[in-house]
Amino acid sequence: MRTIDETAPVIVRLSTTIDAPIERVWALHTGIDAWPSWNDAIDTATLTGPVEPGSSFRWTTHGLDITSTVFEVVPGERIVWGGPAGGIDGVHVWTFTADGDRVTVRTEESWAGAPVEAAAEQLRQALHASLQSWLAALKTRAEQPAR
Repeated sequence: MRTIDETAPVIVRLSTTIDAPIERVWALHTGIDAWPSWNDAIDTATLTGPVEPGSSFRWTTHGLDITSTVFEVVPGERIVWGGPAGGIDGVHVWTFTADGDRVTVRTEESWAGAPVEAAAEQLRQALHASLQSWLAALKTRAEQPAR
């Protein structure tokens, strides 16, 4: 099981509970091409291939053009991706725990590399704000009545 880099200079862990079925939350989160439709912080997102280990996706957020590789997928429970971007090596773990029609979404991400070492606290704050925004956007969209 892939985990974040516990020795990285920047680690952020957050969670939220979403009042929606796991199927809806999982579909939104793994529907990578549609991320920009519900997450204002993501400008573009394109998945090449299915959501499975070894697949990659390109996305832009906050002016960064990122290519991430999917490392692990347990449908409805866990997805892990990561890769380098702008000298930062990131690993992002998402876990989903269903309880009836509620889902607890946990995210943890590590950042390592020279740019992180040079500005760890500033980048930790930026990552925290970004993940907080992502969870809020996922919650807002998942809790909307079905269209």
